[in-house]
Amino acid sequence: MKKPYVILIGSASGIGKSTVAAELAKKLGIKHLLETDFIREVIRGIIGKDYAPVLHKSSFDAYTVLKNQENFDSKEDLINAGFVEHSTFVIPAIEKVINRSTADFDDIIIEGVHLVPGLINTEKFKNVASIYFFVLSADEESHKDRFVIRAMQIRRGGKQLEYFKENRTIHNFLVKTAEENGVRVIATDEVDNTVQQMLRSITEQCETVYLQNTVEELADVVDIIVNKNGGIIEDVSYMLPGFREPLKRRVNATDMNQAKKFLKSLEDNPKIKKDFEYLYKLSKNVRGTKICAQNKETLKKIIEELEIKGYVSHDHD
Repeated sequence: MKKPYVILIGSASGIGKSTVAAELAKKLGIKHLLETDFIREVIRGIIGKDYAPVLHKSSFDAYTVLKNQENFDSKEDLINAGFVEHSTFVIPAIEKVINRSTADFDDIIIEGVHLVPGLINTEKFKNVASIYFFVLSADEESHKDRFVIRAMQIRRGGKQLEYFKENRTIHNFLVKTAEENGVRVIATDEVDNTVQQMLRSITEQCETVYLQNTVEELADVVDIIVNKNGGIIEDVSYMLPGFREPLKRRVNATDMNQAKKFLKSLEDNPKIKKDFEYLYKLSKNVRGTKICAQNKETLKKIIEELEIKGYVSHDHD
């Protein structure tokens, strides 16, 4: 039997995860959608304020009630410590919800700031669920704009604006821990685009293809994979002489905007471009490239188009 979906969507406050989660639930036909804030409220009713003062604060100001604040090296470390302690009270209950969902064979989407990569153990659910974990991100200006818009729309949010720097620190912490724990980070711009990226991750097919091209031809390779076919370049492995293991570089190019920024950086910085050309030369212009697409048919089409252009290497040993 097909395993139920368990989809976790984490981010700092104000990134737009609730809107994204609702739209994703609609696209996948998932009826169970839960915010971790609701779980936190239940736990607050069980664990008193005197025992767990951080739990009875918000994620972004939990640090204000930590003891021994002078022991932290920076304000950012203090904020993150408060946030982590706040989240650790909620995560066991989140895992109980996942257990119940998988036992009942129900698909579920859980979204909230308390979904911290490295703290919630997704590995123990992989045998019983198709589990996906995403962390949403936004640049600082967009993040602040969303706070202002939300405050105007729902006539609240002043406290979050007052603590914007703290929320931004939590944003950066979540992105960093996601990257460290192999959780996919998705930059949010338009809701539809964000949802499409998540859907692509959920249904995607991946294959490592050995490509042979020059730095000058890289733009064409990226155009075929990312722009024309909506694929992802997840990582690249360079086969270097004298090394038993390939040099692997995580790329995670998920949209053309990211790819364009990288390609532009090569053109604007001759030193970086020269370093790439040297790396290409060492690897004889051949790289193992992990390509992901939304389905098998699209992946096959990408490889065929690369083959026609002569970019696929059949002699990489």
